[in-house]
Amino acid sequence: MTTRSGWLRSRGSTGAVRLVCFPHAGGTAGFYLSWARGLASGIEVLAVQYPGREDRITEAGQEDARTTAAAVADALAGLAERPTILFGHSLGALIAYETARTLGGHAPAHLVVSGRRAPADEVGGDLHRQDDDALVDELDRLGGVGTELLRDPAVRPVFLPSIRADFRVAETYRHRHGPPLTCPVTAVIGTEDTEVDAVQAGRWAETTRGPFTLHTLPGGHFYLLPRQAAVHDLLRRLSPAGALSS
Repeated sequence: MTTRSGWLRSRGSTGAVRLVCFPHAGGTAGFYLSWARGLASGIEVLAVQYPGREDRITEAGQEDARTTAAAVADALAGLAERPTILFGHSLGALIAYETARTLGGHAPAHLVVSGRRAPADEVGGDLHRQDDDALVDELDRLGGVGTELLRDPAVRPVFLPSIRADFRVAETYRHRHGPPLTCPVTAVIGTEDTEVDAVQAGRWAETTRGPFTLHTLPGGHFYLLPRQAAVHDLLRRLSPAGALSS
């Protein structure tokens, strides 16, 4: 894993297209870095590292989606210019969207949002205020990876503060109206996802003046774990001028 900035991690060589991946609540940059092997050699995979995890474990967790988005946009502005796809899952979809808005004149070539309702649909909730058991139970219910480790009370003080901060960001987010994006937007959901359905995901169309497409894949909220190859195929097909050819 290579550190590209305080916020970005990379693996693999640079390529004609840059794919920037935003983790879910509790997720890490490491969740995406293995994607460099599954995609074509013409893509550079960058993964956002939120504070409070992995090599940023000593830092306080996220403040809010827009603060994180501004920091990521600033980090991207310092890199060589090339077509950029933003991909975010769950909370990551929200932060990817806010990053696309923040980039302004350096708009991404495509925004891909996964497992998340449209920004104007408030999720709400107070899970970030509940006790540790409730938080871990929710992670289990969603079907993420590594939650068994959080059953150990000894490790909870290390990992749960940043996860709780992520849930606070997701639950307290309120959409601010502004000019729509101009880039294409693609939404992807699992057919059995209890967090978002096709109607809710379809409202991502309202976020852009560009084309919108909705894709469904078999599975629940973390459909992208067993369907990783299908997600990679979709990303190759969405890339500018087929630059992610196999």
